[in-house]
Amino acid sequence: MLNRLVQVTRQLRAERNGTRITLLKTLANSAHSDSLANKLRRRRFELFRALVSTLPRPLKILDVGGTEAFWRQMGFSEELGVTIVILNIAAVRVTARNFTAVLGDARRMSAFGNQAFDVVFSNSVIEHVGSYNDQAQMAGEICRVGKRYFVQTPNRFFPIEPHFLFPFFQFLPESFQALLVSHFALGWYRRATSRTAALEAVRSVRLLTERELRELFPGSSLWRERLVGLTKSFIVYGGWDLL
Repeated sequence: MLNRLVQVTRQLRAERNGTRITLLKTLANSAHSDSLANKLRRRRFELFRALVSTLPRPLKILDVGGTEAFWRQMGFSEELGVTIVILNIAAVRVTARNFTAVLGDARRMSAFGNQAFDVVFSNSVIEHVGSYNDQAQMAGEICRVGKRYFVQTPNRFFPIEPHFLFPFFQFLPESFQALLVSHFALGWYRRATSRTAALEAVRSVRLLTERELRELFPGSSLWRERLVGLTKSFIVYGGWDLL
């Protein structure tokens, strides 16, 4: 009887923890129109929309690491006089006539000339390109190919790591991060089947601090996105004084 009680208690705890994780993922899933993540994304996009409204048409935008679906979700995919080029390291599908998809590396955008775009846009990408030096290369290319830029990235010091959805995951030793990813499906990552895969997963994210972001984009304006009084993410934007 006692063993059965213990078994049931453990099952209930597991179900409760699973419900919490599911709820957290639902809140953090920007693909859900009514999720907290999507509401925050829409709110920060209003800043971009306000900035872009000051620019004359035609307008050419480069989206580094994005998708056509994002622009549709933001209600910006059919803006008159606007063409959007989407750059990714893997092929993505576009359907609208004003969208073009190209293959490329955010750190080396040699296919584009200096100031080839009126605006370079990037949402939650720079934290995925590698080391700080890789991030610096991406930042340099954004500033080179765009007359203006608008770059968003999560805040390293926000308590919940946004990719693994685990409290303070970004501050744990890499070996312990890999151990967790090897044993559990965390956030948007499935449980790794090998230590190599686990290390690859944890090394795929390098969150930035405000100081680092200001170093990468000197002279930029910075906007802090806040949640429950804490800075959840940063937006840096620059070049808008060219008009």
